[in-house]
Amino acid sequence: MSPQRHRLGLYFRLHQENIRQPEVCAFLRHLLRHLRGPVIVVWDNGRIHKGPIIRELCNAFPRLRLEYFPSYAPELNPDEAVWTLTKRRLANGRPDCLHDLQEDLLRSLARVSRPQTILRGCITQSDLPPFLP
Repeated sequence: MSPQRHRLGLYFRLHQENIRQPEVCAFLRHLLRHLRGPVIVVWDNGRIHKGPIIRELCNAFPRLRLEYFPSYAPELNPDEAVWTLTKRRLANGRPDCLHDLQEDLLRSLARVSRPQTILRGCITQSDLPPFLP
């Protein structure tokens, strides 16, 4: 959420293979290039979100702050609602190849991420304490 305009954004990357720490670092660097000011990332306690190269990145970019959800707390994670909506839009589809699936997924994520009301709903439906203006 931008601090001045309180505009929500959904940032993501798709990978064909399992994501490891180097891909996480590349994504964080991408965010830092495109967002000004402090960047706070809230995510789960997955192993790929921790470790020496993640700590090194945080040390190199003091404006990056990482916050973690408690372990096994999907009810706090607004991301769960984003994926539920995204998968619902893909239901009963049958892409012919991986490329078509990626295109369908990108279109579905775009439809979920554009309207501010949908993103706000994903946050407010979670069990997070209220923080939106």
